[in-house]
Amino acid sequence: MRRRVTTSVLSIAIFFLLAASFSLHVFRHLLPSDNAINSRTLTEPVGRLRNYAVGEAAVSVLRVLRSPPRHRPPTTESVLLLDWEVLLLPSPNTSTAGSGGPLSCVFHTGATSPARPAGPVAFLCSLPNSLRRFRPFYTPRLSGPSSNAYRWEGQEDPPREMLRSTQLAYESVSTVDDVIVFVKGVNRRRDRDLPPSSLRCVFSPASCGAAIATTSVTSSAQEAFRCAHPPAAEVSSIGPVRVSISTGPEEAPIPTLADYHRPRGPARGGRLSICACTMVFNAAKFLPEWVVYHAAIGVERFFLYDNGSEDELESVVSGLGSQGFDVTTRFWPWPKTQEAGFSHCAVVNRDECEWMAFIDVDEFMYSMDWDDSDRPNRSMMGSLVAVGPEVGQISIRCLEFGPSGHRAHPPGGVTQGYTCRRRNEERHKSLLRLDAVAFSLVNSVHHFELREGFQTKQVEVGEARLNHYKYQAWKEFKAKFRRRVSAYVVDWKEPMNLASKDRPPGLGSDPIEPKGWTDMFCEVNDTRLRDATRRWFTEVMLDGAERMAWDS
Repeated sequence: MRRRVTTSVLSIAIFFLLAASFSLHVFRHLLPSDNAINSRTLTEPVGRLRNYAVGEAAVSVLRVLRSPPRHRPPTTESVLLLDWEVLLLPSPNTSTAGSGGPLSCVFHTGATSPARPAGPVAFLCSLPNSLRRFRPFYTPRLSGPSSNAYRWEGQEDPPREMLRSTQLAYESVSTVDDVIVFVKGVNRRRDRDLPPSSLRCVFSPASCGAAIATTSVTSSAQEAFRCAHPPAAEVSSIGPVRVSISTGPEEAPIPTLADYHRPRGPARGGRLSICACTMVFNAAKFLPEWVVYHAAIGVERFFLYDNGSEDELESVVSGLGSQGFDVTTRFWPWPKTQEAGFSHCAVVNRDECEWMAFIDVDEFMYSMDWDDSDRPNRSMMGSLVAVGPEVGQISIRCLEFGPSGHRAHPPGGVTQGYTCRRRNEERHKSLLRLDAVAFSLVNSVHHFELREGFQTKQVEVGEARLNHYKYQAWKEFKAKFRRRVSAYVVDWKEPMNLASKDRPPGLGSDPIEPKGWTDMFCEVNDTRLRDATRRWFTEVMLDGAERMAWDS
């Protein structure tokens, strides 16, 4: 009997040993390399640091993959965004020319997913379901039908781990006086910013090498951090440099994609009077109407922060440029960064524009003083900013329009089709004097904090207003469920803050068309802007047909 028990125990032990050996063999690609280290210090290169956070919460960990050898150029990098989207950023020496067809993201296990162009130099693909349960997540390579379409630089090395959008230094701007770094994962709670004295800016070569300089942080607010420049002698001769933030003497810098550039001198020449800045996602078909209208009433230049659009944005912008409109785009794929984007827009364009209108592409500025005008003129917006030097910001109230009976995008555009609105004013947006912005760059999307000595002028709806075409035909409105771009506004699909004014009343958290949607939010019939734009922008074709000036 004892011999039989001993034999059974031995058999079970052998079985588990064989099973463990087999598991190690099958999943060996998921284990860290032998030279992975167990700590990170400020002496390590920022380019080598990687975020191993599990889930979308930002979690600090202490493991780092082996960096590429010093002599190799930077390889393709990737960022895991929300909703399991992978942003692939090929290195500058990568070419996809002659790929011969659609491109794919090829992951280290052999799993693939289609690669979609995102902005001028990036691609998006979905992380395959088969890989979502395993950590870490590795950077895929980009591949096409032709085997020579794209070479994965350093493919003999272990694949690089993806960065995470929840803990990332993603952009920097150099002014004459300082450098501003935009970082996720440091100030994680609204109105609970870490003190500047607890932080340091860390500068390091983009590809490899130890940190070459650290400087003090002079401002910490939301995702914007202001730091002193490093000594020029320490960064001028080592090639591309990146900058990040460290939250303590023993803490590693936040992983970074933020390139550092030495400051340039102030721009020469005069400034434009009024510009407009907005963040867009798949808004190409709405853009011509918004640009043509606002250019006619006085906006001289438009800045679009492209939040990863996958529509025809670039071709639409190119078409507007060929018609004489001054429209520029900046690729800004980072999720939940609208406040940071607006801070960036305010600081980089300070020498170009005196006033900046921060409004969305579904918002149209209008004054009742223009009711009787036969045609628009560029002095219209100028009349709104004709204020004293103490006014740093003009706050304009919004009126929210509903679907107005439409089940699809109305012919002629939003100003022509959506004419029924809610009675009460909701929210506001601002015209900002860029010289008046507070040093911290703090904003709530709707308005900015101002420097001492400046004040905000509140404009009554009877003087000027924003027509906000917020609740459009269901197909258009549903697209907004994919994500919200403000860092401090919960996505509609999340069952939180259900009473927030940012949510459509009665909609809940599911993208399911409510009964009677086409007639919702209709309390006042308001055709003021529709009537004015018909007078101003209706064109008669050779065959006698009419169309709006923005119709293609």
